[in-house]
Amino acid sequence: MHRGYQYFLSSFFLTAALAAPSAMSAATRPQDNGRQEDNHRDDKDHNRVYDRDHKDYHNWDDNEDRVYRGYLESNHKAYRPIAETNRKTQKAYWNWRHSHPDHDHNGR
Repeated sequence: MHRGYQYFLSSFFLTAALAAPSAMSAATRPQDNGRQEDNHRDDKDHNRVYDRDHKDYHNWDDNEDRVYRGYLESNHKAYRPIAETNRKTQKAYWNWRHSHPDHDHNGR
């Protein structure tokens, strides 16, 4: 009987030791840039959009929307919210956007 408890306890501790790092990594918090850690936004229209290819975030505000509409107009495309476009279209815009930064809006 004593041997059974010893086997049970040793397997329990081994399982707990192996599971602990997985549980800790699953509980990590997402990346917070700037004021994201405060969990508040300036206004309802202020969103952050992730650029997969350049691995960075862009603040989607009135300025970015104006630039996006200008990009669409110069490429003879109808307006469609960027979130509703396919990945190829988004990639083309972000590539263009990185080569056309706003020098008066924090480099974006």
